[in-house]
Amino acid sequence: MTRTSILALAAASLVLVAGPARAAIQCTITTVSAVSFPAYDVFNTLPTDGQGSVTYTCKGVGQNTVTMDLSEGGSGVFNPRQMAKGSEKLAYNLFLDAGRGTIWGNGTGGTGRYGPFLPPNNTPVVVTIFGRIPAGQDVTAGTYGDSVTLTLVF
Repeated sequence: MTRTSILALAAASLVLVAGPARAAIQCTITTVSAVSFPAYDVFNTLPTDGQGSVTYTCKGVGQNTVTMDLSEGGSGVFNPRQMAKGSEKLAYNLFLDAGRGTIWGNGTGGTGRYGPFLPPNNTPVVVTIFGRIPAGQDVTAGTYGDSVTLTLVF
């Protein structure tokens, strides 16, 4: 019998916080697609990957750069982040790269951060957030979720 956990939205709520403004630059987060994973199979020996995205637009860029940080989520640590279903936990993480080699955090504790980048003026920029649930976790079926805060600093 195969047990699966259906993960409709992992890292379900990316709360958006704009950082302190510098000069005349104005940045706006226009779209957030929560990181979503397919069903997690406890018997699969391979990790389960998913992704989401955030789109932002900046005006009056000049020479101003932007960075984006992600919080630890409900686990309070970057590695591993944890999704919860009641008191049950499912480890996962969010990454800057498709190879899932650099944990996306705030530049501390061995994590990386998005940027600094000089964004194009008044042009939407789509940034992919890559997620991974490691294999071999014995959890019950259900929907697991976490809230991660995304901070755009410009």
